[in-house]
Amino acid sequence: MAASNRKYARPVYIIDGSRTPFLKARGKPGPFKHAELGVYASRSLLQRMPFEPEEFDEVIMGSTMPGPDEANIARIVALRLGCGDKVPAYTVHRNCASGMQALDNAAMSIAAGRSELVLAGGIEAMSRAPLLLHDKMVTWLAAWWGSKTLSAKIKTLSRFKPSMIAPVIALLKGLTDPVVGMNMGQTAEQIAYRFNITRQMMDEFAIASHMRLHQGHENNELSEIEPIFDKNGNVYDFDDGVRPDTTVEKLGRLRPAFDKPYGLVTPGNSAQITDGAAALVLASETAVKKYGLPVLARIVSTEWAALSPSEMGLGPAHAIAPLLMSEGLKLNSIDYWEINEAFAAQVLAVVAALNNDDYCKNHLGLDSVLGEISHDKLNIHGGGISLGHPVGASGARIVLHMARILEARDAHRGIATLCIGGGQGGAMLLERETKTTSPSAPTRKKTASTTKKRATKKKAVTKATTKRSVE
Repeated sequence: MAASNRKYARPVYIIDGSRTPFLKARGKPGPFKHAELGVYASRSLLQRMPFEPEEFDEVIMGSTMPGPDEANIARIVALRLGCGDKVPAYTVHRNCASGMQALDNAAMSIAAGRSELVLAGGIEAMSRAPLLLHDKMVTWLAAWWGSKTLSAKIKTLSRFKPSMIAPVIALLKGLTDPVVGMNMGQTAEQIAYRFNITRQMMDEFAIASHMRLHQGHENNELSEIEPIFDKNGNVYDFDDGVRPDTTVEKLGRLRPAFDKPYGLVTPGNSAQITDGAAALVLASETAVKKYGLPVLARIVSTEWAALSPSEMGLGPAHAIAPLLMSEGLKLNSIDYWEINEAFAAQVLAVVAALNNDDYCKNHLGLDSVLGEISHDKLNIHGGGISLGHPVGASGARIVLHMARILEARDAHRGIATLCIGGGQGGAMLLERETKTTSPSAPTRKKTASTTKKRATKKKAVTKATTKRSVE
């Protein structure tokens, strides 16, 4: 495998970011639409900025299934945030990595000199995924509307069958690959078999995810979460899918969900269906200096890779290997890792693949194994199994959380990576100046002038968004 060069031509900085709590879908539409989630994720973030929303060059959001009244969701969010009519916005779609793709697009625009300030992130209200009509029902409706006479309508009515009313669940369709005919859970079963990952290993990983997220909430280590309120005044201030009382015995009672009756992947060791959004402010070095912006981290490079859709869960391994090669880094050069938890089997398989001689040589094009990612450095505050995987938002969330980890632990390098439905993988390398290195950009230090600017504009931003954020 030849090393690719994914570095950006100009430095790209993450200034700050925030996200909504991730709310578990409970069999009916959740309390927030896509646009509401996007506004809530961004509003407090913009209030902290020393510049006005109108000064963004563009807004980019990732999303896979916005509602029919929310086409180009990024533009709707931008307008509701008070960015004004003249700030362009667009929405990107790369399945599970849509949020990361939005960040990469923003970074490329900044690196190319086309933009200086970009608001980017991801949004998904999976509980509001649309229900569709079967082709037979659509054809029947077309015939009904085209019937001009009473006899024609009676004839059309006689062809109606109750079974035609059954809806097509868009979410299930979206989680099934049309090329290989496998849903995401079946692909997880396949790679679990490849690397001899047992049910107990999966369930133990799932329990660790819940316990780590719970501990993170208890210790206030998820500072990126912004409390949100629904139209009835209910407050949501934590990821409500977390189950700290989960045990191996409880998970062991769950039946296989995708390969019945002998499979190993269950709802308990899979990502939850969830609603949520995450937003980040990215800036060039010029913008950092102009506004005195506090740098959270730098996006060094991004790698995208592809493989068979039947083993899509191994996508992170295929993105991590060339990313490390292009930067001349070893596995142990990375202080922390965020591998999105689509399935416990999938994360464990990625870790196994990077430490497997055959896979590294024959599938990743390496001369030897990359090594083993320490569990102590991986998903230290849980992941999709415990907090959920709102598809369009997760890529942005893991990048934001990685930046926060580097800041909180004074660490230098981190990689955020995820598998992508359709057989792809994405990985983003972040760096942050530590106390032992010479700073190349302003640190996250509030100045008196910056604090004053934020205070004077907070009311204006709130006024511009509050009346439009809850419909």
